Amino acid sequence: MTKKQRTIMFHILGSIGFLMMPVLFSPDFNTGRNLFAIRPFQNVFCRQVLLLFFFYLNYYILLPRLFFKDQKLLYVLISIACFFLILKLPDWIFFFERARPSIRPQFPARQHRRASRFVMELFGGGIVQFLLIYFSSILMKVNVRMDEMHEEKTQAELSYLKAQINPHFLFNTLNSLYALTLEKSDGAPEAVLKLSGIMRYVVSESEQDFVALSKEIQYIKDYIDLQKLRISDNVKFSMQVEGSPDGKRIAPMLLIPFIENAFKYGVNPDEDSVIDIRFVLSDYQLHLTVLNTIAANSFDEQHKTGTGIENVQKRLNLLYPQKHKLQFATQADGMYLVDLKIFLES
Repeated sequence: MTKKQRTIMFHILGSIGFLMMPVLFSPDFNTGRNLFAIRPFQNVFCRQVLLLFFFYLNYYILLPRLFFKDQKLLYVLISIACFFLILKLPDWIFFFERARPSIRPQFPARQHRRASRFVMELFGGGIVQFLLIYFSSILMKVNVRMDEMHEEKTQAELSYLKAQINPHFLFNTLNSLYALTLEKSDGAPEAVLKLSGIMRYVVSESEQDFVALSKEIQYIKDYIDLQKLRISDNVKFSMQVEGSPDGKRIAPMLLIPFIENAFKYGVNPDEDSVIDIRFVLSDYQLHLTVLNTIAANSFDEQHKTGTGIENVQKRLNLLYPQKHKLQFATQADGMYLVDLKIFLES
């Protein structure tokens, strides 16, 4: 169930429960009488409906269009008018003599009658109930507004991070292509086609919040194929995908910085190098490990987690809070390990 569906269900159940209160606490409940034919109950129930109507009027119209738009004086005047209307309109419609007690049932327990009388008096007063409804709608709307502001801030941060990712990726890929053209490699035309497909994915998919995991993995494979065109035979490379990506979704271009770094810092043309990439996919979890040699000409640890890795860490914190675990480790045998686990939603 989505957040929107949960909110709708909460409002439906809350409204039903609110309207049922005068029924359940009526002293004439369980007497077999038709409550809606009793004038005192009609008065109370009418006020209950008006209070519910005011709650949503305040929640959806008055607060967003007046209070949050700096028209507070008009908002206060309308709220006061609504209060007096709710207080008096039921009496005008269903007039009855308050001094005359309503017919009491003979069989309910004394404790139930006392509780019912207290609640009915509270409902009959109207003032306390109006204040509860009034402040409840304000608190709920302010809470929703704060959530919306937080979400807008998050989206703005994600957009900024995405804008940094694309140029960073393009810069690294063009460097690879430039190296091939300098060598006048026969792989250059194939590299151009690979780059075209990769950039098509970047343009069409990176603006979306989530993409199919299968597309993201295919994008990584295309990137790796492009990199393999330029690396020498002394690089021992392997990539494995265990499990099925079908039905799973992930934020676009979230994993590529780890793959980029493996090729950027783990390959030395003058020595043997190892790059091992492994995807393990279970029902709701993606487990990615990237193991690569620490090349002699690579930068130090501080530079390894540069712009690309810093951005992906921020995106993970924004998109998968409490749903991911990212670890970096330098092993004794001169290998560098990235270990990432993400809880994915289908």
